[in-house]
Amino acid sequence: MADRGADSSALPKEVRDQLAELDLELSEGDITQKGYEKKKAKLLAPYIPHLPNVDLSLPDVQLSPGHSADPSPSPEAPGPSTSTASKHHRAHRSGGARDDRYRSDIHTEAVQAALAKHKEEKMALPMPTKRRSAFVQSPVDNCTPPDTSSASEDEGSLRRKAALSAVLAQTLQSPDYWINRSVQSSSTSSSASSTLSHGEPKTQPQPQPALSVLADVLAHTRIENSVPPDVTTSTPQERGSRVDLPPAVRGMSRGQSRSSMLDTADGVPVNSRVSTKIQQLLNTLKRPKRPPLSEFFVDDSEEIVEVPQPDPNTPKPEGRQIIPVKGEPLGVVSNWPPALQAALARWGATQAKSPALTALDITGKPLYTLTYGKLWSRSLKLAYTLLNKLGTKSEPVLQPGDRVALVYPNSDPGMFWVAFYGCLLAEVIPVPIEVPLSRQDAGSQQIGFLLGSCGVSLALTSEVCLKGLPKTPNGEIIQFKGWPRMKWVVTDTKYLTKPSKDWQPHIPTANTDTAYIEYKASKEGTVMGVAVSKISMLTHCQALSQACNYCEGETLVNVLDCKKDMGMWHGVLTSVMNRIHTITVPYAVMKACPMSWVQRVHIHKARVALVKCRDLHWAMMAHKEQRDVNLSSIRMLIVADGANPWSVSSCDAFLNVFQSHGLKPEVICPCATSPEALTVAIRRPGARGAPLPARAILSMGGLSHGVIRVNTEDKNSALTVQDVGHIMPGALMCIVKPDGSPQLCKTDEIGEIVINSRAGGTMYYGLPGVTKNTFEVIPVNQAGAPIGEIPFTRTGLLGFVGPGSLVFVVGKNEGLLMVSGRRHNADDLVATALAVEPVKTVYRGRIAVFSVTVFYDERIVIVAEQRPDASEEDSFQWMSRVLQAIDSIHQVGLYCLALVQANTLPKTPLGGIHICETKQNFLEGNLHPCNILMCPHTCVTNLPKPRQKQPVDVGPASMLVGNLVAGKRIAQATGRELGVVEDQDLIRKHQFLSEALQFRAQTDPDHVLYVLLNAKGVAVCTATCSQLHKRAEKITATILERGGLNTGDNVVLLYPPGIDLIAAFYGCLYAGVIPVTVRPPHPQNLAATLPTVRMIIDVSKAACILTTQPLMRILRSREAAASVNVKTWPTIIDTDDLPRKRPPHIYKPPTAEMLAYLDFSVSTTGMLTGVKMSHAAISTLCRSIKLQCELYSSRQIAICLDPYCGLGFVLWCLSSVYSGHQSILIPPLELECSLPLWLSTLSQYKIRDTFCSYSVMELCTKGLGTQTEILKARGLNLSCVRSCVVIAEERPRLALTQSFSKLFKDLGLSPRAVSTAFGSRVNLAICLQGTAGPDPSTVYVDMKSLRHDRVRLVERGAPQSLPLMESGTILPGVRVIIVNPETRGPLGDSHLGEIWVNSPHSASGYYTIYGEESLQADHFNTKLSFGDPQTLWARTGYLGFIKRTELLDASGDRHDALFVVGSLDETLELRGLRYHPIDIETSVSRAHRSIAESAVFTWTNLLVVVAELSGSEQEALDLVPLVTNVVLEEHHLIVGVVVIVDPGVIPINSRGEKQRMHLRDSFLADQLDPIYVAYNM
Repeated sequence: MADRGADSSALPKEVRDQLAELDLELSEGDITQKGYEKKKAKLLAPYIPHLPNVDLSLPDVQLSPGHSADPSPSPEAPGPSTSTASKHHRAHRSGGARDDRYRSDIHTEAVQAALAKHKEEKMALPMPTKRRSAFVQSPVDNCTPPDTSSASEDEGSLRRKAALSAVLAQTLQSPDYWINRSVQSSSTSSSASSTLSHGEPKTQPQPQPALSVLADVLAHTRIENSVPPDVTTSTPQERGSRVDLPPAVRGMSRGQSRSSMLDTADGVPVNSRVSTKIQQLLNTLKRPKRPPLSEFFVDDSEEIVEVPQPDPNTPKPEGRQIIPVKGEPLGVVSNWPPALQAALARWGATQAKSPALTALDITGKPLYTLTYGKLWSRSLKLAYTLLNKLGTKSEPVLQPGDRVALVYPNSDPGMFWVAFYGCLLAEVIPVPIEVPLSRQDAGSQQIGFLLGSCGVSLALTSEVCLKGLPKTPNGEIIQFKGWPRMKWVVTDTKYLTKPSKDWQPHIPTANTDTAYIEYKASKEGTVMGVAVSKISMLTHCQALSQACNYCEGETLVNVLDCKKDMGMWHGVLTSVMNRIHTITVPYAVMKACPMSWVQRVHIHKARVALVKCRDLHWAMMAHKEQRDVNLSSIRMLIVADGANPWSVSSCDAFLNVFQSHGLKPEVICPCATSPEALTVAIRRPGARGAPLPARAILSMGGLSHGVIRVNTEDKNSALTVQDVGHIMPGALMCIVKPDGSPQLCKTDEIGEIVINSRAGGTMYYGLPGVTKNTFEVIPVNQAGAPIGEIPFTRTGLLGFVGPGSLVFVVGKNEGLLMVSGRRHNADDLVATALAVEPVKTVYRGRIAVFSVTVFYDERIVIVAEQRPDASEEDSFQWMSRVLQAIDSIHQVGLYCLALVQANTLPKTPLGGIHICETKQNFLEGNLHPCNILMCPHTCVTNLPKPRQKQPVDVGPASMLVGNLVAGKRIAQATGRELGVVEDQDLIRKHQFLSEALQFRAQTDPDHVLYVLLNAKGVAVCTATCSQLHKRAEKITATILERGGLNTGDNVVLLYPPGIDLIAAFYGCLYAGVIPVTVRPPHPQNLAATLPTVRMIIDVSKAACILTTQPLMRILRSREAAASVNVKTWPTIIDTDDLPRKRPPHIYKPPTAEMLAYLDFSVSTTGMLTGVKMSHAAISTLCRSIKLQCELYSSRQIAICLDPYCGLGFVLWCLSSVYSGHQSILIPPLELECSLPLWLSTLSQYKIRDTFCSYSVMELCTKGLGTQTEILKARGLNLSCVRSCVVIAEERPRLALTQSFSKLFKDLGLSPRAVSTAFGSRVNLAICLQGTAGPDPSTVYVDMKSLRHDRVRLVERGAPQSLPLMESGTILPGVRVIIVNPETRGPLGDSHLGEIWVNSPHSASGYYTIYGEESLQADHFNTKLSFGDPQTLWARTGYLGFIKRTELLDASGDRHDALFVVGSLDETLELRGLRYHPIDIETSVSRAHRSIAESAVFTWTNLLVVVAELSGSEQEALDLVPLVTNVVLEEHHLIVGVVVIVDPGVIPINSRGEKQRMHLRDSFLADQLDPIYVAYNM
């Protein structure tokens, strides 16, 4: 337990043991850190004088840079490892909690050194914000799953009954470590591993301090030199609402940073929590990224991304071309059998008493021994039963050559042996597979694929195993996911039939027929069957017998799975050929007693042992309990995963411990295997005393470029590899390029090992296509010419041939991650991550590494299981340090690092992590991380360069001429003429709406103009012409009497949607005052809605408020007083019970240019604007709508809109009075109580024309979409609807209108009925799809071009295409032109520009208090800089384009369609390009099924995405990578912050538009209560 290098041997033995116990408790989480330190101090107190260097403040766990334990590797995991150490340090036991499959102290030290190097540079990473409920800690029973069957045992989850040495790192340090350590001061190596090194108390309630501490710890993800991302180069914004914050002062003390309040330009104080984090994020992002960006990306280029130019300093292979390596010849031995079955027959007859197999029980004691006689007789019985007793004589179930699945647990090798040899004797083909445990087993579908491709329909199993399989309620075995239908046959002896006297098995000489099929999982997760022919099986056994020098009657201890790979080749096949006695040690035994295999070697004096690195490691950890074992009998210790780069240190450490127990150094024999080529190479046992083979110390940098370079300069990024001996007898080996054509490598180049041998697999069974590429490879030379005729097999191993033809393996093809043209090995990355002290964080060392393709390159993702007791801080700190370590050692950036709850990653049958399923879950959003860190800014280096806006040198005139020369017409369009009207006198007499109403009240008093419906669809109120006129007169009289108003004063109308509002409006016109309609406050949400009402009242300087009694009470209530000052309201008049009075006279304006009303509206960017509408404008507008929609008095229309501003107000209040048609009014709020109200009204009244808003359409689509059958049954019929127009001031929402049309097509809705209108603040109605024009057309535009302010039309379905629908036909009297907003010159057809409009019904200006004439003139009376400088235009502030279509309009001319792209105010300028929020939001909403709605905005050039989560909170973190991926893929933008919120948080106005600026302000003021906020690095 030496702290800081103090010599622990000075302590008495019992104290050392107690300290080791303490360590074990701490690492297991059985004791808190505080308790640990207290107990430790107590133990050491008496000895402090003897130990001058001990520093009690730092727990020993943090010291050894990378010490640890938890030997729970995943099965395929490469082994643990450690290095040699001085003897007297070896005495202690100790514990820890970490997987030592990849333990290598050399490596650990490198990692710690790399982290220490980072320590010098501070960099703050903002820690994610998480709502408390989002930390769902898994219950304890999840964490240690019950062991259900011995097959599934997580190889790793060894219950540490043996104390596992956590001091391993210290006890087994390499000598040079001690030297180094004394050279550096003792603190450097530990500073990297100390956690919260600032002595801050951890108890503060706010999240702030922890955050800043962590930010320090996180100090520095990416340093080095190069181009920073474009996040801070702010482009000057037109609106002043965004301000770039000053870069935060680096040295600011923590106290200051917490209280610093920042103001955005809107004067919103920004709560420091969010903004400091964003500031931290910006500071981090200002750091340069590593790979310099090459100059690519031309504005017009189709290709978005090019690969950066190769670095001239990249190491290149320089050797000559490799020459194929030949193995020693395969000797012919006279008594070798003609077939493997013949060997069994021979031993069964001549050596019946000789032991073949000993199986152990769970405690490690022998359970039974199977002799060669028993093995032979039982296999014979089984063969006979299979061929003769299943089915009938005429129709046997099995024929020779059929495939049969073998389903046996590891704990019962005897049954498996009998089944395997029984199949060989019956000449059916065994396919051993793992025992399936549940219907949803990870990868069970893939096993189903294997069974399907091999045509398996029968499974052999044991009675015990069958009982354990999951069953349906009626007792049948369930149908496993993806499996073909299976018949199950039990092979226990009692069910087998003795063969009749005359029956003999057919044992032909080995030929090329398939003998058995071994399963293999590919990188993509597909499970394929490698077929091994009878001759291959036999030749392989012969080659192994020769290479390993097996002798008859030897004893072999096998710890590996006997169903596949080495465990089968040595332990089941070669052993029978040589009459070897095999002792199998299943995983279950290893878990309970890690020393069991060593004890078996000792007891049986075994000559050969077959193990993995993990078994060496476990035995080493537990060896204290067995002092008297002797391993001198071993002549060969075969290390099955010796090809793994991390096996070196395991072998060394094991030798170090057991050399004193008789283990000879030369018996350790690593080997390399592959499912396709079987054994590739194996080290032969050396001669006693001969020098051990040398190691290769390679440079990681070289390896990433596929080149072998001996590492000299930086030992932190070195990889030490041991050889795996020579290739097999009778084989031929080459090294070829791993991808592309199989070109021979040079001698100093890493490539894939390919083998030609009779002893390899022959094909992937049933998959001829894949087979060809793997089993029939002919290597070619540099010129591309084949080097011979003979086919080689790809092994999937990457390596090279060293001196003396020794084979070295540095990785596997399936673990290869290709990032920006460099290769990284997943195992290496796992090892580095494990060396970053995961004691507090990673559960049992379970870490998965894989890559996903995002934006034209592979991106590395690391997923680890988090210990149940790990704190947020520990986890976040571990994640940030893994980033640094991998960056430093492998020079590669991580894209995503995720931690999930313990035991939640999908498992392989033997308990390892199922990488493919994990990757699948990650990409589908089913991983459910509890912590996540995305680093797209760091690792995405192939983004196109930001666009530099070119200064406009070319004047508008030359552009115009250019367009004309190019044959482009100017982009303008006109509605039809307003024309001379039949009721000329009516118009001349009544150019004011007030006169029109009086005229109708006289000429047609009883004509019903308005019908108001309630939620039940009942008409609660109607108004005829005369009723409306009389009600207006009463209001006029009241205003004049009580209001004390002057002509031209402004009066606010505060009414719910209804007829009172209309009457009040005309009452105001009669009185000569100016009405301002305002939406009433929401009684349940006064705090949010009342301030807007107050603001409009103040801005419009209203002299009086007309309203209803209930609203008047609300305005004066105590609740209202909490939000606004209720004492300063203007005069409030309620119009509910008015006296029957008539005004003395009705006001008539002197000219039509006089103001009629004010239209106030809050834009989506949060701007409140009021526009002035003159009498002339409203009568022309009404006339224009009348012509377009063919409205007259016998017509009925239905309106389901908010009547407070824009075209909604015009249709609700003005249009009927002008045209005389009857309007059925449906307040949208009523739909919330009764969804079908609007549609049933259309059906009941047989309405032809209806107007609604997007929010109404969305309500119907979401709420009624599934109920069309019920509605149809109720008799709802929409075939009467001729036009259904959505009133909006935005780009048409094509997806919504299309789904509405599709859903209600069954109710008779014509697909042509739905269309949209378009209006803006300067002109309330520019387009409206009427009855006359052609149907609205749809075009597809290229999104990449749109970002560059250009329109490029593409075909439907083209990648990156965006469908746009025409916004309806242009209204009569309206002219539209497309203008370049910068030069103000007209643009050509199909060019994107600002939509300008000229029309008699444009508003006459903004109503502003201070009359900002410049602003007004700019928007309402603007002239073109060229072309037609006379006409006055109004600027809509929307981008769009005009396209001349092939369709004809009413007058027979070609129709010009106007396409609206979006509001200029809302666009985001990022990387010099223009983005429309809705496009990014559409992508985000598509990213995951649980995203209900999303909104984006920018803040200091960071893109912030807010997503509403409709699923459970556990899914919140799944959305972060998916949102980041989709925005990067589809928009080439890196998301800065992802905010996950509850449904309904994104504010939406009455028109159904998102209020993104409100959202931004709430986010910055920390008022959203988000579920999770992720700050992407």
